[in-house]
Amino acid sequence: MESWRAALRADPLPWLLERADPAVRHLALIRLCDEPEDAGEVRRARRAAMRADPIAATLSAQEPAGFWEKPGAGYGPKYTGTVWSLIFLEQFGADGTDPRIRAACRYVLDHTQAASGGFGASGALSERPPPPSAVVHCLNGNLARSLISFGWLDDERVQRAVAWEASAIVGDDRVRFYASSTSGPGFACGVNGGLPCAWGGVKAMRALASIPPRRRTRSVRAAIRQGADLLLSVDPSTGSYPTNTRVSSSWFKLGFPSGYVADVLQIGETLAELGLAMDPRLEGLVDLVLAKQSSGGRWRNEYAYRGKTWVEVDPRRGPSKWVTLRAATFLKAALG
Repeated sequence: MESWRAALRADPLPWLLERADPAVRHLALIRLCDEPEDAGEVRRARRAAMRADPIAATLSAQEPAGFWEKPGAGYGPKYTGTVWSLIFLEQFGADGTDPRIRAACRYVLDHTQAASGGFGASGALSERPPPPSAVVHCLNGNLARSLISFGWLDDERVQRAVAWEASAIVGDDRVRFYASSTSGPGFACGVNGGLPCAWGGVKAMRALASIPPRRRTRSVRAAIRQGADLLLSVDPSTGSYPTNTRVSSSWFKLGFPSGYVADVLQIGETLAELGLAMDPRLEGLVDLVLAKQSSGGRWRNEYAYRGKTWVEVDPRRGPSKWVTLRAATFLKAALG
């Protein structure tokens, strides 16, 4: 048995691979069993996942034009608007070749991108794109990650969003900063009193991590180094990143799906994607994640957006397959 499974109080893998939950099974086959995406069992699980919740319920609420709820940039309402629906579908492992997913990606690219290249947070009922002052790392990172995962990396508009992200992090002269939003280089955010925002940093790094290493520009590589430095600048298990208030309790609530809020597990997942899962500075995080498992080697959904999404992804009581999948994925990378 692999080290990560031996470290648990019980083995969750058979539970995660149950056919009754094909979306979880699909991702567990890839992430925990190292099956290639074109393997027959993976393809069958993916097809079944598209016909089952939470993917089916989310797609059934989509308008024919590709948006959810109302036309426009799609930031509102939380968390059933266009941008959130697309972000969550990526986290559910939806099939990017599905015509409905492609329509959603096109809609976001046509309506949510600001003139600066970044994706802007606007819930206005308007066909006008959001202003550059509305672009923030958390949304741009989430949407860039989703679009790249769905196969749009080569689209010129996605390239512009990636370029904005890297430039905003390293602080070159191609980006204008705004006191109310992205207020300076190094993840500075007006919402966080001008301090570096680790929530935004996590989302930005998830986007850049999804770019294949051979496709990363010099600017992207520099931004990744700076983002990793931020995430490892403190013991991630403490959540004690720069803030204009006290440390948010949300850091310690392992949840699913993930909007603009990040938890400490997402730091580990992101650093794992960047090849840093075995960094000794993550030992405290490994211990924290292990401590949160139940006697059955499973995890609860502590931040579930109850009543706010198109469908609830987990039962209201008992363990969460989605959070258990997240924890197992990180521990597999960290422990081997």
